[in-house]
Amino acid sequence: MNYIDLRSDTVTRPSEAMRKAMYDAEVGDDVFKEDPTVNKLQNYAAELLGKEAALYVTSGTMGNQICLNVHTNPGDEVICEKDSHIFNYESGSPGALSGIQLYPLDGKLGVFTEEQVKEALRPASAYYMPRSRVLEVENTHNRAGGTIHPIENIKVLNAFAKENNLSFHLDGARIWNASAATGIPVRDYAKHFDSISCCLSKGLGAPVGSIIAGTKEFIDKAFRVRKAWGGGMRQVGVIAAAGLYALQHNRERLTDDHEKARMLAEWICSNPSLEIDMNSVQTNILIFKPLNITVTDALDKCKAKGLLISVGKIDSLRAVTHLDVSFEEIQSAIKIMEQVFI
Repeated sequence: MNYIDLRSDTVTRPSEAMRKAMYDAEVGDDVFKEDPTVNKLQNYAAELLGKEAALYVTSGTMGNQICLNVHTNPGDEVICEKDSHIFNYESGSPGALSGIQLYPLDGKLGVFTEEQVKEALRPASAYYMPRSRVLEVENTHNRAGGTIHPIENIKVLNAFAKENNLSFHLDGARIWNASAATGIPVRDYAKHFDSISCCLSKGLGAPVGSIIAGTKEFIDKAFRVRKAWGGGMRQVGVIAAAGLYALQHNRERLTDDHEKARMLAEWICSNPSLEIDMNSVQTNILIFKPLNITVTDALDKCKAKGLLISVGKIDSLRAVTHLDVSFEEIQSAIKIMEQVFI
């Protein structure tokens, strides 16, 4: 059966043009920093993000965790939002890899306030407490439904971080979606942060890889951590070429994915058997609740009819639009859902 796959924007497959770019990629040994395609990708990404330097890594999780490691020492603490990716979906890596802990704040649609950070901040004189060292923001926010962190609040949090000697990190796995939705260039988001991790393998359609960016000194340290964690790759230009192609060709079309998500969300909102917060429908991720059927049954029945969706939170469903699903397939997905959610 040919499925309409809305489980995630990570299920995309390289286009023929992207595959050709991979096939034609010039390669070298990246551990010696001699892979020309990797270097081109890193330089292009750094310029795009307005940072001094960038580093290609295998995944968003690796990117986030390298950044947190460079910013901290064992016993330090990172302040984040309770539904953030680093708190829920990175296998306990902060503690396991860096000996640090997370202080989760109860945000609204993934957004928290300066006042909440003030309350979480550890007193510098309290030697018996962990040391507050990093403030982390996720934009767009995956678990909240692809919501955008307002740039005005980012500016406020940045000022607070500077005043209190905190590093400011952005999990920008889908920062490209935030930029596409708001019209704010990615560099205008990134300039407020000391470090940023952003994915190439989600909405941009590359098969693998992420970028982290910051100062040259920061990236030099990150390069060492990447090696220590087994992330030093050799002739990696073959896959870096896909990431470069994605950045150069697939950012502007992200608005199509947002339009598809809006179409689907409006139908979900009109169905009395489903519940969705339309305030959360801002980019390409939908989180919604079935009211007359269990999550497990909903997944099974949709799959039997050719539609793949996934679990959101415990009692909710998740659908994500992307470049491998057309507008026509969204209409077909709605027809399938009409049969399941009655």
